[in-house]
Amino acid sequence: MISECLVVEFRVTGDECPLADASRTVGATIDALPPLRRSDGNTLLHFSTTNPDVGSVLDADDRVRYLHGSRAGDRHNYRCLSKQPCTVNDLVDVGFLVDSTHHAHGTERYAGAVVGHEVLEGVLEAAGETVGVSIERISPLGDDGDEPVAKRWDMTPAQEEAVRAAYELGYFEVPRAVTASDVAAELGVSKSAFLERLRRAQGSLLGQVLS
Repeated sequence: MISECLVVEFRVTGDECPLADASRTVGATIDALPPLRRSDGNTLLHFSTTNPDVGSVLDADDRVRYLHGSRAGDRHNYRCLSKQPCTVNDLVDVGFLVDSTHHAHGTERYAGAVVGHEVLEGVLEAAGETVGVSIERISPLGDDGDEPVAKRWDMTPAQEEAVRAAYELGYFEVPRAVTASDVAAELGVSKSAFLERLRRAQGSLLGQVLS
């Protein structure tokens, strides 16, 4: 039995899969489950976003088939088949166990695990040969860093999304690169809803750090 398992996170730019293109086109944040490549060559995608324009863009994409959407609160959930394989599939083929993918304005982050250093070497080699793929983090499984952010810091998914969007858009920079209204527009919510989520998330973070 192999006891060593490493948590790995990749940053990806330039992916040509439908989700990456939709994220770039409408400037949306998309959270997705691991894409599943079927025996017929199509890839099953299951994802969600707060931006309803994502569904319209994908519905008009010739590479996407059988797009199905539903709504739960402020989130739009989708399933579809894609004729275009995702970059992450190249890493999965050599041993990367993908846990989740996160798209923001065309830039992606893949979080997952690799079992053993030999498999890690193969995954890193594949990443090096794939345009736009770079390593963000490698750590032993069991570190706090391998837990989902929302679970680790006792936040709701909506609060985590608010913090991520604020960070990625430069809301925490000095001086701020964007306003609260800008981040709220990106999330597709009101300014007051964004600030409420951000305050609750910050309260949770500070409460746990200071304790």
